[in-house]
Amino acid sequence: MAVPKRKTSKARRDKRRAQHAIASPVVATCGVCGAPKLPHRVCPSCGTYRGRRYATTGPALG
Repeated sequence: MAVPKRKTSKARRDKRRAQHAIASPVVATCGVCGAPKLPHRVCPSCGTYRGRRYATTGPALG
């Protein structure tokens, strides 16, 4: 079994753990209704994706 030759210093350990932070989710705006939505997903308020209607929920497009 491999065993480390030296103790990992606190600075080196913390530099590695600096990448583990949780990022906040990216929010895009819908091109049709302007509501906030997750990117590459159907808009929850109007049901469109890239200008086309996909979801059966939400208000009808006028």
